[in-house]
Amino acid sequence: MKYIGLMSGTSLDGIDAALIHVNSDNSIHFEHSISAPLAASLKADILRLCAESPNEIELLGKTDREIGRVFANAALQLCRSADIDPADITAIGSHGQTVRHRPPDAGRHHSSAFTLQIGDPNTIAEISGITTVADFRRRDIAAEGQGAPLVPAFHAAVFASKSEERVILNIGGMANISLLKQNGEVTGFDTGPGNVLMDSWIHTSLKQDFDRDGNWAASGTVNTPMLQWFLQTPYYAQTGPKSTGREHFNNCTIEEALENYPSVAAEDIQATLLELTARSICDAIDNTSKENASVFLCGGGSANLALRKRISELLPNRIVTDTNALGIPPDWVEAVAFAWLAKQTLNNLAGNIPAVTGARGPRILGAIYPA
Repeated sequence: MKYIGLMSGTSLDGIDAALIHVNSDNSIHFEHSISAPLAASLKADILRLCAESPNEIELLGKTDREIGRVFANAALQLCRSADIDPADITAIGSHGQTVRHRPPDAGRHHSSAFTLQIGDPNTIAEISGITTVADFRRRDIAAEGQGAPLVPAFHAAVFASKSEERVILNIGGMANISLLKQNGEVTGFDTGPGNVLMDSWIHTSLKQDFDRDGNWAASGTVNTPMLQWFLQTPYYAQTGPKSTGREHFNNCTIEEALENYPSVAAEDIQATLLELTARSICDAIDNTSKENASVFLCGGGSANLALRKRISELLPNRIVTDTNALGIPPDWVEAVAFAWLAKQTLNNLAGNIPAVTGARGPRILGAIYPA
């Protein structure tokens, strides 16, 4: 059976659409993929919804439908590109676009925790003519979990090895790790910012969406006092299960740093933000895995050459590569994961790992919207 996964992450750099084939032995074959851009106006509306703003409900309703249309068209574009009849697709797994993530933590009891991903699945199913599975995170939240990250369950299903311990490092807007032990145990959590602060600062300073290859960061020098200030953020000291988002790491984070360190050059701030991402990731890996565990990168941040180089330097005793070595290109792992989660839902199988999210137990995730 064939499934499509649709993913738009915190970075807002486009919609990833991936086509997979699930074989009779339940193994997965990655077949095809495309990336569809987000219109500047839609991206601006999403960013407005990620923070408190006037007239939120009206904007939410309009944007929810618009993202649904864009997601549906991305799925149909993928079918055309792969020369596949949409009728041959079993289901779409749609992550949606996160606009608010308030998981249970020290300051929020699980009864008031929530997470919200928009991109109306009714609209996706209606336009595409394909059964759509969506709203994966809220069942885990209802079961007193974090609602994220969900990808470790997929990582365990397709990337785990009995011969070595592996760490799957996903660097999107936020970064998360999945620790896959040889005995089958799985843990994982969000480590903190991935690309989000670097993207925010280069957009503020140079009006560019991202720092290609990390070249701007590489032109600067890390400001150690500023770095240490960032690393005092309480989130880094928390142990898992934990998850985060733009609510904690955003442009206001940088503005607060600038109030304390107003004379730091723009390129040095970018270098410091890259070091923050690398250090917070590598500290988390060192604190949770064996010293010789192999590290496999995925997500948009895996293309940041300066960041990859720094991660390798901070993990000198480990093999650091990307998921190409495991059969799935790094840019498409998350989209494939949500295709896999749709398969889990339709087969009444759990999609979460309680050791990762903190949920009371395994849960079947998502709601089904028939074609």
